[in-house]
Amino acid sequence: MKVAIVLLACLGLVAATSVYKKHEVKIADKTFLEKQKFLFEIVYRLEDPLMFEDYIKMGSSLFIEKSYYTTFDKYMEIFYDAYKVGALLPKGEFFGALVKTHAKQARGLFNFFYYAKDWETFMHNVAWARMHVNEGMFVYALTLAVIHREDFHGLMLPSIYEIFPQFFFNSKFVYEAEKFDYEMWMKMTMYEKEYMDVYYKNHAHGYGYGNMYQSGDYMYMKDFKMWQWWKLMGLGEHWYSEDKYILRENIYEFNQDSKWLSMMKDVKVWWMPVDYTRDLNMYNEESKLSYFTEDLGWNSYWYYLNMDYSFFLDGTTFDLKNDRRGEWWLYNVHQLLSRYYMERLSHGFGAIPEFSWYHQIEMGYDPQMIYYNGIGYSYRKNYYEMETYGNFEMLDKITSFMKRIQTIVDMGYYKTMDGHMIDLRKPESIEYIGNMMQGNVDAMDKMFFQFWYMLAHMYFADVDFHQMEVYPNVMLNFETMMRDPMYYMFYKSIVQVYFQFMHYLPKYTKEQLLMPGVSMKHVEVSELTTYFDLVDFDVTNMLNDKMVFHDGKFVWDKSLYARQMRLNHKPFTYTYTIESDKVEKVVVRAFLGPKFDEFGKMISLTENRMNFMEIDEFFYELKAGTNMIKRNSNEFYWTVKDRTTYTELYYYLMMAFDGKYDFPLDISEPHCGFPDRLVLPMGWKKGMPMQMFFMVMPYSAPTHEQFSTFDYTYSCGIGSGARFVDNMPFGYPFDREIDEYEFFVPNMYFKDVKIYHADTMEPYYKYKGYSNYGHFDYTFFSDYYTKYFKY
Repeated sequence: MKVAIVLLACLGLVAATSVYKKHEVKIADKTFLEKQKFLFEIVYRLEDPLMFEDYIKMGSSLFIEKSYYTTFDKYMEIFYDAYKVGALLPKGEFFGALVKTHAKQARGLFNFFYYAKDWETFMHNVAWARMHVNEGMFVYALTLAVIHREDFHGLMLPSIYEIFPQFFFNSKFVYEAEKFDYEMWMKMTMYEKEYMDVYYKNHAHGYGYGNMYQSGDYMYMKDFKMWQWWKLMGLGEHWYSEDKYILRENIYEFNQDSKWLSMMKDVKVWWMPVDYTRDLNMYNEESKLSYFTEDLGWNSYWYYLNMDYSFFLDGTTFDLKNDRRGEWWLYNVHQLLSRYYMERLSHGFGAIPEFSWYHQIEMGYDPQMIYYNGIGYSYRKNYYEMETYGNFEMLDKITSFMKRIQTIVDMGYYKTMDGHMIDLRKPESIEYIGNMMQGNVDAMDKMFFQFWYMLAHMYFADVDFHQMEVYPNVMLNFETMMRDPMYYMFYKSIVQVYFQFMHYLPKYTKEQLLMPGVSMKHVEVSELTTYFDLVDFDVTNMLNDKMVFHDGKFVWDKSLYARQMRLNHKPFTYTYTIESDKVEKVVVRAFLGPKFDEFGKMISLTENRMNFMEIDEFFYELKAGTNMIKRNSNEFYWTVKDRTTYTELYYYLMMAFDGKYDFPLDISEPHCGFPDRLVLPMGWKKGMPMQMFFMVMPYSAPTHEQFSTFDYTYSCGIGSGARFVDNMPFGYPFDREIDEYEFFVPNMYFKDVKIYHADTMEPYYKYKGYSNYGHFDYTFFSDYYTKYFKY
C-alpha cells in the first residue's frame, strides 16, 4: 500500500504541502477483481504454454472484424497479414523493443489491445496473443495497453522484473531458478542435514573452516563489497526454505499483520543469494558500480518512463503533449546521468567519459545474462571500436542526424519540408529538441529525425535494417540497457544537445530569480546516511515445475525469491525557515549536487549546475511572518518504496474474491516512481562532502492543478497534464547557464552537507564474527536495522 502515507501517519508528521491531499481509499469491486485476476494469470510463467483452460478457449482466434475496435489502422492490418503468412517474430526468439522490425509488429499488436471496444474483446485478443505471439513482444504491447487505456485506471501488471526476472539477474542464478525442483530439494536437504550438523558443531568448537574466520586468519576482501553478504554468514549460492517473512524495507507493515501472516502460511517460499555482475575476464573499474547500474529499481524506472512516453505513441492521440513529453524525457535523461555521476564520485571516479563513434570504448561489458531461450547476451571487449561493425550506411545515418541537430540548434531555427519555420530560441522549443532526441513520432520532419535513436541502438547490437532474428543484447531493451557503462557515455552525448540548446537562451537575471518580500533564512538538514540492506525479489515466473489446479482453480503453492543486497538510505528531514511579508502561494525546490570533483577540487557553480539532481518540490502557502516547514524524505511525491510482490498481490486478490479482504486500488506503488532508496549516492564512512540547494519561488499554476485529475496513490496520470507541481521549466533555475553576479538572491539557500555510509556487514567480519555461522541472520532486520535505520 502507499507506504509514504502510512509512515507519515505513524510518525505523526504533518506534510508540508497540499500535494498529499486526503482521499478516500477505493476498494475494488467484483468486476475489477475479475479483470485484475486475468492480468495476473495471463503473464504467469510466460516461458511455459498457457495452462488456464478458460483462457485457452478464449484465445482460439483473434478478433479481426473492424466493428470490435474504435480504430482499425494500417499497423493492425500489417500485423494480421504477417501472422497469416507466418512472418511474425517466432515465439522463443529474442525481442528487442528498439529493433525496427520488432517494433513495427509490436505496434500492431498494441493497437489490437488498445483500440478494443470493450473488455471482452481485449481479453480475447490478449489470450490469443499469449498463445501465438512472441513472449517479449506480448508483454511489451500488453504493458503499454494497461498503462494507456483510459478505462484501465487502477489495473496493474506485476513489475517487469517479476514478469521477466531473466533480464535482471545473472545466468548462474537463472539456471538455478529454472532447474529448481521441490522433490529434489527435499531429498538434498535430508541428505545434507547430518553432514551440516557435524560441520557447524565443529565450527562452533573451532575445528571448521570458520575458525580461520574467527581467529583473524580469514581476510575479508573489500572487493566483494556488501553484495556478497552470504559468504560472511556462511551460506552458499543455493536455495533455502523461508518460513518467516519476505525481506524488504517496509517489512514491519507486513510481518505483524495477521491477515498477511494467515495468507502466506499456505505458500512454500524459497530464496537464494544472488550476486551482481563482476567482469572477471575483462576487468575494468566500472564493475565496482554494478550494484548501482544493475539495481532493479534503477533499471525499471527507465523502462517504465519509456513505456509511459513510448516513442511510437503520438502526443495528440494519447495526450502526451499535456505532460511536455519531449522536455520531460530529455530532463529525465539529464537527471539520471547526474545521479550516476554522483555515484561515480563516491568511488573516486571522475566525469562520465565522452562518447565517440570513431574512438575506442575503453570499458567493455559482459552482462553474464541469458535469454529465456538459452542464448547468452552478447558482450563487448575493453577498448572496442564501434565503427568496426562495418555497417557504414547505418552509421552515416546516425552521425548525420547528430550533425544536423547540432547545426539547427546553433542556427536557432528550423525550416520543415512543408515550409513551416520553427524558432529554436524560445524556451518552450525544448519540446522539439526532446522529441527529436527521443526519436518519437512527434518529432518534426519524421523523415530526418524519427528513427535515428532506434538505429543507434541497433548499431550497438550489430543489427541490420530489416533483420528479424537477432542475438540478445542489453542495448536493445529499455529494462536492460542501463547495465552497460556505454549507456551513460552515449546518453551523455544526448544531454549535451540539451545544454547546447540552453546555451543560447538568456541567463536568468536577478529580477527574474528574486521573490520580493520572501527570504529563506536557514535550512536544517538531518544526518544523511546510506547503507546496504537486504531485499527479496519475486522470481516465481522462472519456476518450471508442474502447475497445480484444484477443482479447476489455480493453486499458487510455491514461490521463489532472489535475496540481494542493495543501496538504501536512512530517512532524512530538512526544516526550512522562510520569512514572508505577506500570505503567498509558493513552490519550494530542493536539489542535491557534488561539491568537489574526483581530485578534491571545488567545482564552480557555472559548471556544476549540470550535476545537480532535483530531489524534491512541493506547493506551500506561506503565512505572513516566519514559516517553519519540516519536510521528510518519505514525502517526495516522485519516489516510491518497495512494491508489493507478485505472490502477495495474487494472494490478496484471491482473498478478496473469497470475501476475506477489501482489495484497495493503492495496494502497490505506482509503476512510474523513482526508488526512494536511491535518492542519495553511497556515502563515505568519514562523510562524503556534497551540497544541497533550496529555492522558494512564486507558484506558477499549471493548466491542471497537480493530482487534480487522477489518484496519485495508484495512478501515474500519464497524459493528464496534472503530474507536475507548476509549469516552470524542468530543472529551474539550473536549466540555463548561470551568471554568478546575478544568480544569488535571498530566496535561495545553499547548504554544505556530508553523506555518511554505515557498514551493515561490519558485525559479521569484525570483532568475534557471526555466531550463527551457516544460517541466515534474521536479526539483521529485527535488531540492527531497527536500532540504526528506523524512526
